[in-house]
Amino acid sequence: MYSTKNHFLFVCLLGLFSLTAHAQDVKIELGQNEVALNETFTIKVIVSGDKIRSYDQLPDIQGFQKQGISQSSSMNIVNGQMSSTNSVIQYYKPLRKGQFTVPAFDIDVNGISASSSGTTITVVDARSNAQSNRALDPFDDLFGRNNTEQPEYVEVEDDAFFSLSVSKDEVYVGEGFSVSFAFYMSESNQAPFNFHEPGKQLERIINEIKPGNAWEENFNISSIQPERVEFGGKKWTKYKVYEANFYPFNAGTVDFPSVGWEMIKYKVAKNPSFFGSNRLQDFKTFYSQPKSIQVKELPPHPLKNEVSVGNYRLRENISDLEVKTGEGFTYDFIITGEGNISSIRPPKIKKGQKLNTFDPNEQVQINRGRGKVTGMKEFSYFMTLNEAEVVPLKDHFEWIYFNPALAKYDTLVPQAVVQVTGESRINQAISSSRLGGLYDLIEVEDNKLLNQGYKSYFSSLINILLLLALGLLAYLIVKKK
Repeated sequence: MYSTKNHFLFVCLLGLFSLTAHAQDVKIELGQNEVALNETFTIKVIVSGDKIRSYDQLPDIQGFQKQGISQSSSMNIVNGQMSSTNSVIQYYKPLRKGQFTVPAFDIDVNGISASSSGTTITVVDARSNAQSNRALDPFDDLFGRNNTEQPEYVEVEDDAFFSLSVSKDEVYVGEGFSVSFAFYMSESNQAPFNFHEPGKQLERIINEIKPGNAWEENFNISSIQPERVEFGGKKWTKYKVYEANFYPFNAGTVDFPSVGWEMIKYKVAKNPSFFGSNRLQDFKTFYSQPKSIQVKELPPHPLKNEVSVGNYRLRENISDLEVKTGEGFTYDFIITGEGNISSIRPPKIKKGQKLNTFDPNEQVQINRGRGKVTGMKEFSYFMTLNEAEVVPLKDHFEWIYFNPALAKYDTLVPQAVVQVTGESRINQAISSSRLGGLYDLIEVEDNKLLNQGYKSYFSSLINILLLLALGLLAYLIVKKK
C-alpha cells in the first residue's frame, strides 16, 4: 500500500513537471518573402501558455526601416482545456526595391531562447492594396491605422555644406600647413541629419586626397565633436572629421581634389501620425571644393636641400661645466619649436676640434593640436677632452635651419662653455687608440729582405707569350686566305 502511494505520487510529480516544461512554447514567424514598397514585412514572436514578460530587441534588416511594434493575445477553450497565445509583431518598411537577406538570429523571450533561420525578401513596386498583405493587428481599427493611405514624406530645405580648409595658400619647401575637412550646419537649419559610416568615409577621403609629394602628420580625430563658429554673419555648428599638417618635399603645387561626404538626411512626414515613423531615411552627398597650395623653392644656400624648415630654438643640458682631462660628460642638444619635428637631423659637428664625441642618443616628442605640430628632438652626446683648456661648445656644434616667417636661414649654437683641468692625455689617447692598417702587421710580418727581381722576369715571360699568340693568329689568317 505504501509502495502504491509512492508510485502514484511520483507519477503526479512527473506529470506536473512535464506540464510546466511544455506550458510555455516560443516560436518565430517571418512575414511573406515578397513585399511591395507600400507594404510592410513583419517578424512575429509567439508565446503559447504564458504572457510575454521580457524579450530581446528584434534585429535590424538592411534596406528596411523599423516602424511600430504591436502586441496581441488570444484565448481558446477546447474540450474544457484552456490555452492562451501572446505575440509581439515588429513592422519593417522597405526603403528601396531589390533583394534583401534576413540573417539567422536568436532572441530570448521570458528567458527562453528562440531561433530563426532567416529568409530572403524581395521588394517590388508599390501595389494598389498594401493592407491585404500586412499582418493583422487587432488595435488597427481602434486607432485608425486601417487607412490604406501611405504617409507622404517631403524633403526639408537644408542649410549645410562640407568644406576643405587650409591654413596657407603658399609655402616654402618643407614648410608646414594645416588641412581640415568639416561638415557645417547653420543654427537656422531645419533639415534633420545624421552621420553615415564616418570611419569608412574618412578612410576613402584620405586615400583620395593624400598627396605623394608631401609628408603627412595626421591628428587622428577619434570622435566627431560639435564646435560653435561664426562667419558670414551667421552662427554655425562645425563637425571636424579630418585634420593633418603637410610638409611638401619639392617646389610646385600640392593639390587636393574635390571629395564627397555622405550624410543621412531624413525626409519628414507631411501629415505626422502617432503610430509609425514620421520621417524617412534618405542620403545626401556634399562635395568639398578643390584646392592647390603653391610651394616655393628655398633661397640659395649650400645646405638648402638638407636643412629643416620651421620656427625653432635651442635648449641645452650639460652634466658638468668643470671636468678633468680624460673624464667623460654628457651634453644634450635639444631642438624645440614648430615644424616637421620627425625630420630634424643632428647638429653639424665642426672638424678640427679636440673634443672626442660619440654618436648621440636621440629622443623625439611630437604634439599635434590646434592646427600645429610642435615638439622637441633631443640629441644626447657623451664627450671627453684630453687637454686642459676652456672649450666653448659653440666652436664644436651648429645647427642650421630656415625660418619661413623671417624668410631667412638661421643657426642655433650652444652657449655652454666647458672648463677642462688636469694633465694632458693626448699621448695616452693615441696609444690606446687602434692605428689599424699597416701598423697592425708590424708584429706578425717577417723582417727579412726579399728579392723582388722575379717579378720583372715574370712580366717579360707574359709579354713574350702574348707576342707568340699574336704571331700564330696572323699566320692562321694568312693561311686561310
